[in-house]
Amino acid sequence: MQNKICKQCKKEFEVGDWDLEFLRNISPTFDSKLFELPLPALCPECRRQKRLMWRNNRSLYSRKCDLCQANIITTYSPDKPFKVYCQKCWWSDKWDPTSYGMEYDFTKSFFKQFKELLKVVPRIALMNKNSENSEYCHFSGNNKNCYLCFAGSWNNENCSYGYRFGSCKDCFDCHFLEKSELCYEIFHGSKNYKCAYCEYIYDSKECYFSLDLKGCDHCIFSSGLRNKSYFAFNKSCTKEEFESLRSTMESRTTIEESKKKFETVKVDSIRNAVQQLSCEDCEGDSLNNCKKLREAFDINDMENGKYVLIGASSKDVMDCTAVGLGETQLCYMSMSVGDSVYNCAFSNAIWTARNIYYSDSVMSSEDCFGCSSIKKQKYCILNKQYSSEDYDKMVGKIIEHMTTTGEWGEFFVNDVCPYGYNETFANEFYPLSKSEAEKLGCAWQDNDFAPEYDGPSYTPDNDIGDYETSAEKVEMATSGVVKCSKSLKPFKIMPNEMIFYVKNKIALPTLHPNVRFEERFAKINFPRLYSRQCMCAEQGHGHDGKCTAEFETTYAPDRTEKVYCEDCYQRTIV
Repeated sequence: MQNKICKQCKKEFEVGDWDLEFLRNISPTFDSKLFELPLPALCPECRRQKRLMWRNNRSLYSRKCDLCQANIITTYSPDKPFKVYCQKCWWSDKWDPTSYGMEYDFTKSFFKQFKELLKVVPRIALMNKNSENSEYCHFSGNNKNCYLCFAGSWNNENCSYGYRFGSCKDCFDCHFLEKSELCYEIFHGSKNYKCAYCEYIYDSKECYFSLDLKGCDHCIFSSGLRNKSYFAFNKSCTKEEFESLRSTMESRTTIEESKKKFETVKVDSIRNAVQQLSCEDCEGDSLNNCKKLREAFDINDMENGKYVLIGASSKDVMDCTAVGLGETQLCYMSMSVGDSVYNCAFSNAIWTARNIYYSDSVMSSEDCFGCSSIKKQKYCILNKQYSSEDYDKMVGKIIEHMTTTGEWGEFFVNDVCPYGYNETFANEFYPLSKSEAEKLGCAWQDNDFAPEYDGPSYTPDNDIGDYETSAEKVEMATSGVVKCSKSLKPFKIMPNEMIFYVKNKIALPTLHPNVRFEERFAKINFPRLYSRQCMCAEQGHGHDGKCTAEFETTYAPDRTEKVYCEDCYQRTIV
């Protein structure tokens, strides 16, 4: 174990025995020489921030494909100095990524040469695979009739305004939702039907304004319930009483009142220190079916990992964000890596690949170093093709050069990133001002390319019932432009969205989709662990006075929630 001072934030951090062993195991061999990975120069959080800068989740722009000239939607604003190709052109054989290959120059730093490569090689407009009528989705795939679904949204139909939707149908404005139907404003859930305004809800049906439910139906304003039917405020209620409370969703005025009641429910609710299901020897939060993880958050089916945020189906991972799927293994210091990736380090957006280093947007390839927008290739350096033997020797020389420049073992420097800081995932977790971002060497997106609108605005009716029998009112709502009551930004009610609201008797929103997203994102506990003691002082919980159990949790000590250890929490479940 060693202690170091972070080069960026100047805080002390620890490099543990697990870290040291992992670095030894992933250190590569080229030209018969082992190149040991040095200890990281940044603390875990600064390393995560640096990776998150490479992920533009939700900032979309309109521009033309630089190959076919079709109008496209992309994450690259029109003022970015890149060639951008639509999905069809990028994946086609109409161009050859190796034609942009560069000879490595040992008189320049590696990062400077890589930045030059990024400016000339065509970039894919969006990460959006095998989708139908879902052009406004990013880091998604196999979707049909979806709109503004992001960050790992796969296999969905008729869904909109989602963040990590998975195998959902007819769901809107949800965060971390999978295998669900007809749901609205859900924050963390799975296998739900016709639920709205709930948090951490699973295997439930027709539940509203509730927290921490499993196997429930027809529950409202409740928390910590298991396999209950017709409950209100954690007490049994009649069907008529439930329906009366549920009807508050039909009016915008009463929805706001219900949200306030729900906040009261949450204040009085007991929180489990960590959300872990079927896990063994894990430290972190929102973990399912995991083994031997440390400092890990929002992970499914992972074994042996540390400093990981968002992942699935992977093994032996350290310092990665958005990693996994398809048995991904041996990944280090990388962003957006998955779908069967083996042995990858210091890279971004790598899918179905092996032995990739310091690369960006590499698909179905092997043995690439410092490459960009490579597909179905082997033995490439800065997109230039080499023989197996020459590749092995050349990479060894480049690593030796990078060692002398201090680049080997560190993620890309900030000014190489193709996005402005305020466009990226980093700004959602680590918000900075323009001056603060520029001080770190980051770019900033000043231009707002959203279409200007100064015409008339439409104010949705307060009650959804007004639209149920009036085709004229529905037409007015779907053809009009709504001005957000908070940000004043214009937005539209989409036709399929309108059908959803009417069918489920939910009042039309007056907040812009971005504002609604920000409100849901604010519910996320920051991915950091704090040492705390159980707050339980209840009788009959196996302790005298206050429980003395200690744990690691994402609930900071200054938070107001009642946080219990696993044993005390389980004793409170109804």
